[in-house]
Amino acid sequence: MFSTGQWIFAAIFFLSFVVVIIFSYRKDIAIHKKYHKGSLYVLLGFLIFIGLLFVIKSYLKH
Repeated sequence: MFSTGQWIFAAIFFLSFVVVIIFSYRKDIAIHKKYHKGSLYVLLGFLIFIGLLFVIKSYLKH
């Protein structure tokens, strides 16, 4: 399906993308702490909401 060169390119692209994201996040960590307080609670609420949707779906299915 994919050639060896395409797999190598995908792996290198993915690794470089992750490295750049980590570097950028570490560079801006002070700004994140200052302006994005409480964002963890928003993420937690979103995950709970998605979990509840799955529970309701499985409950209504049976």
